[in-house]
Amino acid sequence: MNTDNRLMSGTSMSREMALLVDAFGYGWKELQWFTINAMKSAFIPFDERLRIIDEVIKPAYAKLIG
Repeated sequence: MNTDNRLMSGTSMSREMALLVDAFGYGWKELQWFTINAMKSAFIPFDERLRIIDEVIKPAYAKLIG
């Protein structure tokens, strides 16, 4: 799952995730795992990555998962 050059490839992360759901039947929990895993490899300082995971990603998925 990668948007590479979003404007040239004509895709988005939402579209890439939807394709995974359609192809493999993934649910919110799998998509959350992918998102957290991606953030762990982001090119920003470690503490900032953890803050985004804990304060943004996990709460947003918690609302979706219920």
